[in-house]
Amino acid sequence: MGKTVIVLGAGMVGVSTAVQLRMRGDQVILLDRRGPGQETSYGNAGLIQSEAVQPYGFPMGLAPLWKVVRKAGVDVNYHLDALPSLAGVLAQYRRNSQPASYARIALEFSRLVAHAIASHQELMDVAGGQHLVSQHGWIKVLRAPRDVAALVALAQILEREFGVPHQALDTASLAQLEPQLRGFAGGVHWTEPWAVNDPGALVQQYSDYFVQQGGQLVRGDALSLRADGSGWQVDSQQGPVSAEQVVIALGPWAPELTRPLGYRLPLFIKRGYHMHYQCQPLSRPVHDADNGFMLAPMQRGLRLTTGAEFARMGSPATPVQLAKAEAIARTMVDLGPAVEDQPWLGARPCTADMKPVIGAAPKHQGLWFHFGHAHQGFTLGPATAKLLAQLMHGEATLVDPEPYSPLRFM
Repeated sequence: MGKTVIVLGAGMVGVSTAVQLRMRGDQVILLDRRGPGQETSYGNAGLIQSEAVQPYGFPMGLAPLWKVVRKAGVDVNYHLDALPSLAGVLAQYRRNSQPASYARIALEFSRLVAHAIASHQELMDVAGGQHLVSQHGWIKVLRAPRDVAALVALAQILEREFGVPHQALDTASLAQLEPQLRGFAGGVHWTEPWAVNDPGALVQQYSDYFVQQGGQLVRGDALSLRADGSGWQVDSQQGPVSAEQVVIALGPWAPELTRPLGYRLPLFIKRGYHMHYQCQPLSRPVHDADNGFMLAPMQRGLRLTTGAEFARMGSPATPVQLAKAEAIARTMVDLGPAVEDQPWLGARPCTADMKPVIGAAPKHQGLWFHFGHAHQGFTLGPATAKLLAQLMHGEATLVDPEPYSPLRFM
């Protein structure tokens, strides 16, 4: 008989963890305050990526940094009152983005990304969800020919070093792929990634499979977690539930639980916004690399997703990036009217070294960490869930787990 495990958090990362543990015969309770895939996992661009081998680093160089400071671009915004509490972790983020450190981090990150599509495929083979997926890749576009040439050169390096396929696009070939797109000199078509037209629905699909296989899905308060003899207990709507082990897969809410337990991990959030529009002018997601936003075809319409906003968790929405991006997007395609009255707001869980935290909590028996995926939780959830389940069961691991261990911050 397997272990008893509570998984806290029902986003892509938590649901995938629950599935992997249930596959190994564990008795698993998946707990969230809401339904599966209704928070951060719902609001992303819906990509399952293979080319994302280079995590988003801190802006390097005076010109990009000065642009951020002045809030002159579309891709980055910040709340001034959040900066004092973020100063220390952003300093670490900047140090880790220096070329020597970044090269090692990107290599370690890429080893997880290499398993992303295959791990999703394994889940879809048993859980379904293929009807939500388009396997036609996505496009990064630029307006200046010299910038296109630099992007193509980078794509060639990534293909040579990481095996990531691509197609270079000039104005004519871009028009063939996306005839309704306007104003670009060209770009790169990443041909291998998958695009999901309802990210929350895919998480729900995996969750339904978990329940069909005997897993238990409950609503409750993850922050009520407490030691219970040799195990753990947490409050649910059905009353307290207990297990031998617990996995914290709370994404941006992980610090609210780990800090009271004595863990000072270098975690922070990047907020993001999206809005849907009543049109479908694109056949695949398109990233405006000049301005740092993406247009992605979804079931609800064309989803516009913004870049990063540095703010306190729970602070009021300031969708200035979305307004700027919408104005630019209307010059790119016939955008149509907005679907929602208010934009969606979510938070990405980030670490100072751009890698997720995966492994046993150093100070507590039976406590496991699985969070910090930043921009790639939707892509990496099934792969890192498999890695964590292998660690919990003493199995051979798909990659060396040491670069992602919580011990790196101790």
